[in-house]
Amino acid sequence: MRLFKSKFPAIPTSEITPELIYKNRRQFIKQATALSLAATYPLNVSWSSQQQPEKIFNQLPKSKFSTEEELTDYKKVISYNNFYEFGLGKTTIAELAQNFKPRPWTLSVEGECDKPKIWDIDELIKQFPVEERIYRLRCVEAWSMVIPWVGFELNKLIKASQPTSNAKYIAFETLHDKEQMPGQRFKLLGYVLPWPYREGLRMDEALHPLTILSVGLYGEVLPKQNGAPIRLIVPWKYGFKSIKSIIKIKFTKREPYATWHRTNPEEYGFYANVNPEVDHPRWSQAKERRIGEFFKRPTLMFNGYAEQVASMYKYMDLTRRF
Repeated sequence: MRLFKSKFPAIPTSEITPELIYKNRRQFIKQATALSLAATYPLNVSWSSQQQPEKIFNQLPKSKFSTEEELTDYKKVISYNNFYEFGLGKTTIAELAQNFKPRPWTLSVEGECDKPKIWDIDELIKQFPVEERIYRLRCVEAWSMVIPWVGFELNKLIKASQPTSNAKYIAFETLHDKEQMPGQRFKLLGYVLPWPYREGLRMDEALHPLTILSVGLYGEVLPKQNGAPIRLIVPWKYGFKSIKSIIKIKFTKREPYATWHRTNPEEYGFYANVNPEVDHPRWSQAKERRIGEFFKRPTLMFNGYAEQVASMYKYMDLTRRF
């Protein structure tokens, strides 16, 4: 992002490439080909023909925070994904992720808190019962979805961990496993995104009731390509803040390392609030294309959640601290 309107026209999602990859396009093409060949799952087999995730969440309570907008088609939600740990192509992630093992899984909670703990994922779900929340998800590449997430408020886990007065931020970390995540094997991706992937929130953002940890969608366990077994959802921010396959949560005194922000701060701010008035340097953020729709629609401030979250940024210049 930058602080003035981009002179460049909006470009199709399929043509969007992160700048650091773009600058090394020849190397990117060569290594992306190697990535496809190295994947252990055969790319000529449709993932949808394989075993589907088990539907285990039945008769879920509905959240009062849910939008009433039309849901994005399930098949599109599970087949169009950003998850660089597995690869660069949005339509191939589902296939590349099928050998990933989301069980057994533990989530470490540590740092500035009185009750650190290593949680087993299934113990965590039992401790903090889930509900269905229909949220918009808006990606920085100007596309969006409406998804019925299954999860629980992050503030419940925070309160159980009893953060100290030193805890001003909360940091998140994704699994780093080159054997299971083929996108982490290659030097190019290692240069663009130093693994493991990390993100962070200010404490008031993390405590907000809209912020959830998701363990499923459409009543099913979270598919591998969508961030299994547990991911963050912060619906008023761009999608790269909603970190996937989390193994560590840490309470910190200072603003934590955030992978995209540290790698390319001109394009990806730490706060990453959806703001149609602040363009990405290479395309406008004023409009978005909802997956499954032909025409674009205006982008809403804070992704449509301004009434709930705008007060947290009352004294911030959102064109400077984007």
